[in-house]
Amino acid sequence: MKPLIRFAKKQDMPQVLELIRELAVFENEPDAVEVTVAELEEQGFGTTPLFKCFVAEIDKTIVGMALVYFRFSTWKGKTVHLEDLVVKNAYRGKGIGTLLYNNVLRYANEHGVRRAEWIVLDWNKNAIAMYEKSGAVFQKNWWLVEMSKEHLETFTE
Repeated sequence: MKPLIRFAKKQDMPQVLELIRELAVFENEPDAVEVTVAELEEQGFGTTPLFKCFVAEIDKTIVGMALVYFRFSTWKGKTVHLEDLVVKNAYRGKGIGTLLYNNVLRYANEHGVRRAEWIVLDWNKNAIAMYEKSGAVFQKNWWLVEMSKEHLETFTE
């Protein structure tokens, strides 16, 4: 059955959080998810939404999602960042990830951005193959840098 791809609604956030947790397990970080349903609802559907989320739905069950947000590049201007794209394990290999990905790229194009970007783990061969097939360019000379909440607190003290 072909999934319905649509924008997420506030009431979808519990199922979206389940997918986020499934992604964390897939990426070998099962305890890394700190975000709550309440945060997803507020940050995605409050007075100043920080993200948009596409969901793939089959028989009223959300089986995949792609979460995106706008960024500003000093080189390119307005860009779209794909934070996460995940499909439930039982539904992988059925083209659902490609449908979500294609919707993200259409969304980026419709909003006139100069770049869509995301991060992929170097061992996620299926995702890499999908991105390569679409013509995405891998920036191999750039490093992802981040600082945790704890490190931020220590640094700013």
